[in-house]
Amino acid sequence: MTDSPGKKRFAMPREIRIILSVGCLVFVFEYLVLPQFSSARPSLHFLAQVNPLLVVLAVLCEMTALYAYVELTRTVMYPYAPSRYNTLRVNLAGLAIGHVVPGGTAPAGALSYRIFNELGVPKETNAFGLAAQGTGSAVVLNIIFWLALVVSIPLRGFNPAYGFAALAGVFLLMAFFGTILLITRGQRHADDWLRAAARRIPALDPDRLSSLLDKVAERITLLINNRRTLWWAFTWAGLNWLLDAACLWVFLWSFGHAISPIDLLVAYGLANIFAAIPLTPGGLGVIEGVLIPTLVGFGVPHSQAILAVLAYRLVNFWIPIPMGGVAYASLQWRRGPAPTAAPASGPGPSPTA
Repeated sequence: MTDSPGKKRFAMPREIRIILSVGCLVFVFEYLVLPQFSSARPSLHFLAQVNPLLVVLAVLCEMTALYAYVELTRTVMYPYAPSRYNTLRVNLAGLAIGHVVPGGTAPAGALSYRIFNELGVPKETNAFGLAAQGTGSAVVLNIIFWLALVVSIPLRGFNPAYGFAALAGVFLLMAFFGTILLITRGQRHADDWLRAAARRIPALDPDRLSSLLDKVAERITLLINNRRTLWWAFTWAGLNWLLDAACLWVFLWSFGHAISPIDLLVAYGLANIFAAIPLTPGGLGVIEGVLIPTLVGFGVPHSQAILAVLAYRLVNFWIPIPMGGVAYASLQWRRGPAPTAAPASGPGPSPTA
């Protein structure tokens, strides 16, 4: 049964959505984050022993991770990638939304899509690039986690949580590569299926959906055939995760405990895979709740694990929120028509060349 043409669908008022989002954020902060600060209070004397140079190094690792994410975005949007400065501002604005709104990947993606459109990125390139960026980055995280597990399990033993994370990664990879195979090799069957589904939904136009599928298939084929661009995309995604993990590792070192990089990657991968479940904004409370006990299980003293994780989350989660707000404001203050994106310059197919 479909709605009559004159009947309006119910839409939750914007003010109510804001109130609910803020309420969820306050709830998470009150019951998941503040207890971590309370646990850290007896260990605050460790702050006097922190090497400030290591803190600076940790912040530089996080800044470099953000740069790698900018390059990942520009690579998947080749040849219509905006400048690095504009891409950085859009990514920071998306991060801020994702760290404030529960299930923030959807509104963050919508915001990034709108701004990239205003910057002149074609809609098909924009949609495919953002989808490839998010899904491809998750695939790379799971590969890093699996490789760390292969080394860690013979040395440290098996934890039931590893099985859940590895299984989730299997389904993600099957869905990722299955979708690519369906679109590129079984495009005619996918087109027939989408047209049949679109005919049952009044709001969808089967011809437009089919045209979009053709353009997405073209973009996927272009990326697959362009091995250099594909290599750079996976490289930047891997560097983004590894540099972010390095930020955590340096904070642990700064509080007096240098953990094995393999153990760190297992704990880091496990926390971020669980955080992909959209329960809280940016995995708030989930990452802390998984990282701290996992690091303690790998031999990090509880007090140092708490302080290191909270310092890491300050740089990784909290500071990007005001930075993203400033970035969004600077994008809104643009004057004149949006610049038209031109193909990236350089001799090679990658914008990083």
